[in-house]
Amino acid sequence: MSEPEKTEPGGPRIPIRQLDPRSLRGLAHPLRIRLLAALRHHGPATASQLADRLGESSGATSYHLRQLASHGFVEDAPERGKGRERWWRAVHQGTSWDPSLFEDEDPGTRGAVNVFLHEIATLHAQELNTWIGTMRDWPGEWASSADLSDFTLRLSARQLRELDEKVHAVINGYRDVEPDEDATKVRLHLHAFPQRSD
Repeated sequence: MSEPEKTEPGGPRIPIRQLDPRSLRGLAHPLRIRLLAALRHHGPATASQLADRLGESSGATSYHLRQLASHGFVEDAPERGKGRERWWRAVHQGTSWDPSLFEDEDPGTRGAVNVFLHEIATLHAQELNTWIGTMRDWPGEWASSADLSDFTLRLSARQLRELDEKVHAVINGYRDVEPDEDATKVRLHLHAFPQRSD
């Protein structure tokens, strides 16, 4: 079942799933997170196709797709299926947090938060390493246009939230831009976190 669309700051309406303790526990498994990411990034697929892409057995992908479906993250894509072939698609194109998840004292929820965040960080690192390993396969203008930067600022929690909202607004503003003829899919990662000074 699809949730209502939400407006990202400065951007058009895109379907976003807000995680609560129950849905987070349903998603917080490394393979489920990778399956959902693959469906979001590459579009509908069968369990066998996803197994090939992720180096897993089709039995494992099939089981975890059904678990994702029971929590409303994926659904059938019947228009793609032929015969007994079952196609799956992501219900939402993004995920947002209920801030209370970080304060939840339930051990199951705390463990799910850790699994989810570590797996997302791993996926981001894998995507970045793939780009670094293959960037010479791209025309030179792509290598010079891509970015791998880091910054250190002194901010309060309020200022960090404000900065995040402004950066998200700039990024989402590009959803409505008419793509150039040579446009391709571009991934952007945003990491912002406090660090002790000692």
